[in-house]
Amino acid sequence: MYKHILIPLDNSPADEAILEHVKQLARVLGSKITLIHVAEGFAARYQESLNLAPSEEVMDDEKYLKKRKQELSQEGFSVNYFLDAGDPTSKIVEYAEKNQCDLIAMPTHGHKIIKDILLGSVASNVRHNTDIPVLLIKSHKH
Repeated sequence: MYKHILIPLDNSPADEAILEHVKQLARVLGSKITLIHVAEGFAARYQESLNLAPSEEVMDDEKYLKKRKQELSQEGFSVNYFLDAGDPTSKIVEYAEKNQCDLIAMPTHGHKIIKDILLGSVASNVRHNTDIPVLLIKSHKH
């Protein structure tokens, strides 16, 4: 059913909520997992076009994804990761469609409606911009 699950991570406590759910699902279904993070900072977005050295943001994101990959691999999951920069919604949808992901599993931060309207919600935008099923899990309050 779900052979390849894409999990967008943002290096926040919300990641724990989605990982706990997806690990159970992937274990039962034998799914491959891909972790993705889309860096949004100026240096990350324009690194290539301006020939900039990797920013601290990008280096930290890479370390975080490698750490999460290692943790999941040690638990027996088939996992890889992808780090990109730019608009999170378009990059997540683009990766999922190009790489035949059949589920996108995302944490939500549980913002209030007004904040989501003003700031936008990556989870909501992804949901509205793909035909791939999207699993949304509300993160725990900390």
